[in-house]
Amino acid sequence: MRIDKLLANLGYGSRKEVKKMLRNGSVTVNGNPVKDGKVHIDPNEDSVVILGEEVHYKEFIYLMMNKPSGVISATEDGRKETVVDLLEYEDGVYAPFPVGRLDKDTEGFLLLTNDGQLSHQLLSPKKNVPKTYFAVINQEVTEEDVEAFRQGVTLDDGYHTKPGELKIIKTGLHSDIELTITEGKFHQVKRMFEAVGKKVIYLKRISMGPLELDPTLELGEYRELTEEEVELLKSYKV
Repeated sequence: MRIDKLLANLGYGSRKEVKKMLRNGSVTVNGNPVKDGKVHIDPNEDSVVILGEEVHYKEFIYLMMNKPSGVISATEDGRKETVVDLLEYEDGVYAPFPVGRLDKDTEGFLLLTNDGQLSHQLLSPKKNVPKTYFAVINQEVTEEDVEAFRQGVTLDDGYHTKPGELKIIKTGLHSDIELTITEGKFHQVKRMFEAVGKKVIYLKRISMGPLELDPTLELGEYRELTEEEVELLKSYKV
């Protein structure tokens, strides 16, 4: 990789600014000054220092976020705050994007990465990757609903969903439930409950595939996945 591209991609400035720092002798590779931006290096092997600071390179970034309500699951939006806007600068420079989406008013587990292959693997309908949600429903959820979800329900547009695993946690005037589905249709959880005459009044995703939302993450907070968690995702098979 060209050294000017590496430094620009990591947020040390524009290509023009990086070239100026190179010409000024502010960059060394393996202890030797490098002034030509066209010089190729191996970021995994070579030691790069800029303005006395060692550069730590990684090709991919994997972030788990506890998405808050009111934030859009997108990389950019002209009017509203996005999940990418919540990232620190040193993470945002890797240009991660949300894997799938959560509705604006839905909270919880959201994976962001710049690893397109992993994103495709997790979102492919053929993979049947399960996603589990906690929800509060506006009325009593019954065993009849559990059975209906097990068979799949017909949405307002005529689409018949794949089977969902519905668990009743607490029931009464309002019901607390957990629902595991393997699809990601638009507003799917809400529309599934509408299909049985009920309404979701609170929704939070608590897991995706083999990973559960870190309970220490407050709304709007995120952290990098551990190496073990990344390997779990990459090797995950239903």
